[in-house]
Amino acid sequence: MTRAGAVLEVLSIFLRLGLTSFGGPIAHIGYFRREFVERRRWLDDETFADLVGLCQFLPGPASSQVGFSIGLLRAGWFGGLAAWCGFTLPSILLLLMFAVLAPSLSGPLGNGLIHGLKLVAVAVVAQAVWDMARRLCPDHRRAAIALVALAALSVLPTVYAQVIVIALGAALGLLFCQTPMPPGFRRAQQRLQEFGVPRAASTVALIVFFILLFGLPILAQLHGNQAIKVFDSFYRSGALVFGGGHVVLPLLQQQTVSTGWVSSNDFLAGYGAAQAVPGPLFTFASFLGWMLAGAPTHWTGALLATAGIFLPGLLLVLAALPYWQALRTHPSMAAVLAGVNAAVVGLLAMALYSPVWTSAVRSTLDFSISAIGFFLLTRWSVAPLAVVAVCTMAGVAEVVFH
Repeated sequence: MTRAGAVLEVLSIFLRLGLTSFGGPIAHIGYFRREFVERRRWLDDETFADLVGLCQFLPGPASSQVGFSIGLLRAGWFGGLAAWCGFTLPSILLLLMFAVLAPSLSGPLGNGLIHGLKLVAVAVVAQAVWDMARRLCPDHRRAAIALVALAALSVLPTVYAQVIVIALGAALGLLFCQTPMPPGFRRAQQRLQEFGVPRAASTVALIVFFILLFGLPILAQLHGNQAIKVFDSFYRSGALVFGGGHVVLPLLQQQTVSTGWVSSNDFLAGYGAAQAVPGPLFTFASFLGWMLAGAPTHWTGALLATAGIFLPGLLLVLAALPYWQALRTHPSMAAVLAGVNAAVVGLLAMALYSPVWTSAVRSTLDFSISAIGFFLLTRWSVAPLAVVAVCTMAGVAEVVFH
């Protein structure tokens, strides 16, 4: 097959996955394994497991990073871009359609729909806190780090509270979470070298990542340009998302709602809608970019937000592929990651209270609807799309009949 044919093959496969992959990053990785390990045999199980481990180790959207890397393996740089576009664009377009329609959703029916989506957000974020706490805080040390993070967030008024808490989690992890590395990781470098990222390209990606991370805030302060500020806000959010897609919620809330760019109602309605579309949760940023007050145009805001939220994760996976063995087998790096992951549990727990709970739950009936959604997700493993439908219908019924 020619290189152009391989790129088109990658695009078509990931476009189909982007239209059908519901259920969040863990489900997405399951879809990828069935498609590329079992069916097409582009990777073996060990290489796929190493790749998933790398992308979960790094900040950013793990499923998008895995998809980009598989496209890179199959068809080079254009293959990686094709994989990202195919998997991500359907979700972006669906959320932009909702953003266009959202201002016209008025009256009892529209208000009920928005309220129901906000109740969906309560159930989904509560499930994320529950699942992440069990997985990322399995011992007293990491549970204590999560509680310290939660307490710190409750008393820190600064807009940099999330950054401070993540740094605090890293420091506490380094001090208290050192453990021996399990066997098997030392074989990873040989397998991931198949992805063909030269060390020079890896170094350039890492340099660009840090230049943007530290240079964009300075540039935004010097010029005061709104486009730079928007790109900077979403880039920093994407660069600090450890532990899963839902962790992007408090970071984006701090950058958009707290700054007055997006109303709390629009924010939570968009987050609820993001549960109902396939593809990566990070495309919620596209909705927020469209809704931004003061952006040059809706399309400009959506483009800047989307590029900003995804770019750091893609740069980091390019930077790390040639060095995965050294990163993952170093006990200090594993300890830092354990502390960061515990801290983000506290970060997400605070977001569950504010803005999610305080903006959505206004009565005992609201609490009941959210609780039903939570138990449907956690105890009966009902698909998120079905829970969205149940909660939104209940929200509509509550507004219409009360």
